[in-house]
Amino acid sequence: MPPAKQKPVLETDFVRALGELLNDLSLAEIAYEKGDFRVRVTRQQAAMAPLAAPAVTVTEAARPAAAVGAPSEDYGSHPGLLTAPMVGVVYTSAEPGSPAYVSLGDTVAVGDTVLLIEAMKVFNPIKAHRAGRISRVFISNGVPVEYGEPLLLID
Repeated sequence: MPPAKQKPVLETDFVRALGELLNDLSLAEIAYEKGDFRVRVTRQQAAMAPLAAPAVTVTEAARPAAAVGAPSEDYGSHPGLLTAPMVGVVYTSAEPGSPAYVSLGDTVAVGDTVLLIEAMKVFNPIKAHRAGRISRVFISNGVPVEYGEPLLLID
C-alpha cells in the first residue's frame, strides 16, 4: 500500500503577514517561494479601493525651455524610458549616505547600474539599457514602485 500523502499546511499567519506587507507598501501583488512552498497574494481590481499615488519626484535636466516636456507628457513610447522590471522599493545609492548611482544630467553607458530595487530582501541592480544622458528622474529614494513604472529617461 503506498504511503498516504500529507495535506499541505496553510501558514495563515505568514499569508496574513504578506497581506499586511502588500497593504503597507501599496502593492498590487506579492509572491513568496521557498522549495515546494509557493504563495501569491493579490488584490482584486473590483474589490480594491483606489491606491494612493506613490510619492514621485519628477526632475528635469537643464534644457532650453522649448524642449522641456510638460509634466503630463507621455514618455511611454520613448526608447530611452527605463521602467521597473519588478515590484519593490527603489534605492538611488548602494547604502545610506553614499552618492547616488546617477544624477540628472549624468552620462551612462549600456550596462551601468543606475538604481537598485529591493524585492523580497534582495537588492537587484537596475542597469541602463542604452547609452546616453539622464534627462528625467521619475522616482525618489526609498519609494515603492510597481512593475512597469517609469524610473528614468535616458536621452
